[in-house]
Amino acid sequence: MEEKTIRQNDDVEIDLLGLCLMLLHHLPVILPAALLTALCAFLYTSLLVAPTYQSTTRVYILNRTDSNTITYSDVQLGTQLTSDYSQLIKSRFVLEEVIETMDLPMSYEGLSGMVSVSTPEDTRIIAITVTDTDPVRAMQIANAIREAASEHILNVMDIQAVNVVETANLPSHASGPNTSRNILMGGMLGAALVIGILVVRFLMDDTIKTSEDVEKYLGLSVLAVIPLNEGETDGKKKRRKAKRKAGGR
Repeated sequence: MEEKTIRQNDDVEIDLLGLCLMLLHHLPVILPAALLTALCAFLYTSLLVAPTYQSTTRVYILNRTDSNTITYSDVQLGTQLTSDYSQLIKSRFVLEEVIETMDLPMSYEGLSGMVSVSTPEDTRIIAITVTDTDPVRAMQIANAIREAASEHILNVMDIQAVNVVETANLPSHASGPNTSRNILMGGMLGAALVIGILVVRFLMDDTIKTSEDVEKYLGLSVLAVIPLNEGETDGKKKRRKAKRKAGGR
């Protein structure tokens, strides 16, 4: 049993070694494939994908007690309610009001996919970020959502005020797409595809190529190996052709 286990481990090591050698041998195929797919990803990102811009506005929500003093329980309660505020900001009521006010050519689902709401940890500052292909429209939508959401939160949550921390900015640089990431992913995809094909061919190949394969698969001992001198064979062919030409003359 122990000898059989050792033999199986040896076979696995030989197969892994052969697989690694095969991949190294096909590097001239793998590398160009990776470069080609990386180039395709670059062209696709540069020519077909429109750049996107992000504009962010921030609001601060604070509950107050009847005595007009801020207590620790107010702060703690406000932090726990930030998730509720986030849901209200992206609610259908708010977004459809923005669509109607700005006469946007999109549906509620389309605008909802452009809006993201985040809250820094242990704060009640809520950031509303809009991603759009038009930087000016992204800024306008962010401000419109802030105004509509502030009024909606006041009515639903019955709080005193929603303070504006920061109005939406006009983005000067595109936030996407990430060209470097797409190029890297494209190159990795091309290399993985070629490597996968080569590995499958390697595993499916059951032809006998060496004397070790004869002993491994057929269980026969190799008595002798006859070397093939390809250079000598080519030389004989050339001499035969020369003799035929001479005879024809």
